[in-house]
Amino acid sequence: MSLPKYKDLNNLVNISDIDQEIFLIQKNLFDLRIKSATNQSVKSHLFKHAKRRLAQLKLKKGNLSSLKN
Repeated sequence: MSLPKYKDLNNLVNISDIDQEIFLIQKNLFDLRIKSATNQSVKSHLFKHAKRRLAQLKLKKGNLSSLKN
């Protein structure tokens, strides 16, 4: 599984779509943290993937909001 690419976000053009995706990624990160805290098996690379995707989505959201203003 490779790291998510910024080019993969081209299909997200609405801020509401990006907000929904951000919510899902944050929920996923929360679930991973809960699993880690309760000593369940966690693939540690998923933290890095989720954090990177979250940063990409926030950047895309900022770029879209600055274009609309």
